[in-house]
Amino acid sequence: MGSARSDGTDGGGGADDVPVLAAHKILIAGGFGAGKTTLVAAISEVRPLLTEERLSSAGAGLDDLRGVVGKTTTTVAMDFGRITISERLVLYLFGVPGQERFWFMWDELAYGALGAVVLADVRRLRDCFPSVNYFETRKLPFVVAINCFDDAPRYDPEEVRVALDLDPDVPALLCDARQLSSVKNVLTTLVESISAENQSPRGMVSALPPV
Repeated sequence: MGSARSDGTDGGGGADDVPVLAAHKILIAGGFGAGKTTLVAAISEVRPLLTEERLSSAGAGLDDLRGVVGKTTTTVAMDFGRITISERLVLYLFGVPGQERFWFMWDELAYGALGAVVLADVRRLRDCFPSVNYFETRKLPFVVAINCFDDAPRYDPEEVRVALDLDPDVPALLCDARQLSSVKNVLTTLVESISAENQSPRGMVSALPPV
């Protein structure tokens, strides 16, 4: 038996001492070839679950490869990764498929999500309009991360904001989906944006690791 403390309380640890783990879902969206799978793989602390399949002749008339001619695979269901922020907070990342024929899955994947990242490829900027419209319509907080491909022209985030007609409170920032520190910065920006609207748990931002 545990000994009693002088104040009359039990000196042993109780259930109230166990940290409550909060798990939140973050969606990673954007057009075909925008870098969603790369982003999830860059930051996931576990081996990411990827549903990549090789492009085939069946999708020849459906998948626009302009600007991504070197792409040979595509996500057909989702990508999944995990990042532990603290002993109290875990983020689950769900990369949603970009092609229109897979959009029917978005509602299921978006259920219960805390927020989203929309990856933008300036070579094919119009491809991220459906994602922007989807999250605006459902009032789900999101940020636009402009993926800096090596062969892509460079634009100021404010120029991209104007081109996408984003609301003033939607963050837009440059990123490199291949770099861990850059992806962390994107997620930090998203969480800070949600916290500013008082839609996230207290302490969520301060728990984020340094970038």
